[in-house]
Amino acid sequence: MREFKILGVVIFFTLLVYWGVEPFAHSQMHPHVAPADFTFKDLGTLQKQGDPKTGADTFMNAGCIGCHGVQSQGMPAPMDNASASASFGVTPPDLSSAGAIYAENFLAALIKNPAHALKVEHKFNETRQHPMPAFYGLGDDLDQEIADIVAYLKSIAPKQMNGKEVFVDACQRCHDMKYDKMYTTSDRETLAGYMGINPPDLSMMIRSKGTEYLNIFINNPQKQLAGTSMPRVGLNEVAQEQVISYIEETGDRKKSQREAIGPKIIGFMLIFAVLAYLWKVKIWRELH
Repeated sequence: MREFKILGVVIFFTLLVYWGVEPFAHSQMHPHVAPADFTFKDLGTLQKQGDPKTGADTFMNAGCIGCHGVQSQGMPAPMDNASASASFGVTPPDLSSAGAIYAENFLAALIKNPAHALKVEHKFNETRQHPMPAFYGLGDDLDQEIADIVAYLKSIAPKQMNGKEVFVDACQRCHDMKYDKMYTTSDRETLAGYMGINPPDLSMMIRSKGTEYLNIFINNPQKQLAGTSMPRVGLNEVAQEQVISYIEETGDRKKSQREAIGPKIIGFMLIFAVLAYLWKVKIWRELH
């Protein structure tokens, strides 16, 4: 009976820590923040119906290909990665898949005011301009011109992409994924100057932060780490799920095996506890 009392005390304090102390500590270290918002309502909504054909002309006349490549349309990047990094601090993205992986509202806001859309106005302002200049229009209706460009980018975007492809287009300009032998396309020295520090390798990020944290952080880094220089990525919900799945598949390949062995270990410990108790009873019975 004494052993059961001791076991009860151990169970009580274990549950107290698990359901009482640990959640409180977690709430202090990781305060609750609003969930990911894939509508990007803080950026407004795309009011105009865009025309892809007009958007193609606007895209060219606006000078977008002066910085960006569109490989799928036979328009390579105007500079190699080293030259682009030296000029901008980071390599500008190829826009072939932009219409597929980024949310419409985000794309429109990014074209109109990059620093605001990316939530890096604390870093780029009137004294330090963002490398991507804001688009002020070609003399017609600015909102219509932006809607046309967005429609054009959507019209040339691939219908399907896998997680690795989304990661390459959305993340590899800054981040490594060493577990998959993928490295940033930007020069590390200029990238460190642009970001303030070299962005981390993401191979173990799923293990250190977890899916829930990454889902919010990618959607809006300022919620989890106020003042960070990492820009909001602006992925739509499907693309973001693909990126996180790819990070998990690459950085935590043994997850299913690890989770499967948990119940087996618990079962073994329960059987071992029963056998140990029966052995103890037998020994003490013989002594008495």
